[in-house]
Amino acid sequence: MKLLIIEDNTQIVDVLNRYLKEAGYETDVVYDGKDALPYFDSHPVDFILLDIMLPHVNGFEICQQIREKSTVPIIMITAKSEDADRILGLEVGADDYIIKPFSPKEVLYRIKAIMRRIDFEKESMIKQLTLGSMRLLLENRQAVVQDKELKLTKKEFELLVLFAKYPNKVFTRDNLLDTVWGYDYYGDSRTVDSHIKRLRAKLKKAGVSDWQIETVWGEGYRIEEST
Repeated sequence: MKLLIIEDNTQIVDVLNRYLKEAGYETDVVYDGKDALPYFDSHPVDFILLDIMLPHVNGFEICQQIREKSTVPIIMITAKSEDADRILGLEVGADDYIIKPFSPKEVLYRIKAIMRRIDFEKESMIKQLTLGSMRLLLENRQAVVQDKELKLTKKEFELLVLFAKYPNKVFTRDNLLDTVWGYDYYGDSRTVDSHIKRLRAKLKKAGVSDWQIETVWGEGYRIEEST
């Protein structure tokens, strides 16, 4: 996922850049308000962290103009704690706001919370996903292979839904823990391995042969179609 940081404070940018990249995100930076919209119009962006107090063009104006053309998630960053500023940020289209000083961990949590909400909203509009010959019926939480239901636990089903949404993407154990088990899960990451092992056994027993959950050594897991 590509995050655009629009912030003129180089110290804040350095901290966010380092922390977000360690969390697996790509980041780009714009330091001046006048450069924000031209950059946004010419580069693909999945998420924006937007400071309010910027040189030449403030964050409120930038947010408002972006909202006229895009629904990309935006978190506004402000040094002001007044309700009027927070309300104005939300009124012009921000999804959330963070008050300085803040911890990068809080920023990451808010990004993930917004993305989970967006994924949920998208999922609520989609009735079915497919993984090769398997159908995932989202409303009933059913996995169907050759018109027979495959009995799965809640976590097993959610793992398959995630893989189906992002074919060929490699998920680390931490990715899977954060997305399926939740950001505040503090258990052992080996729980992912045990769930994958049980899921593979069920898929094999059900006769699923046109794809498999592949281990990418040193990285994580992904779906691979059989050739």
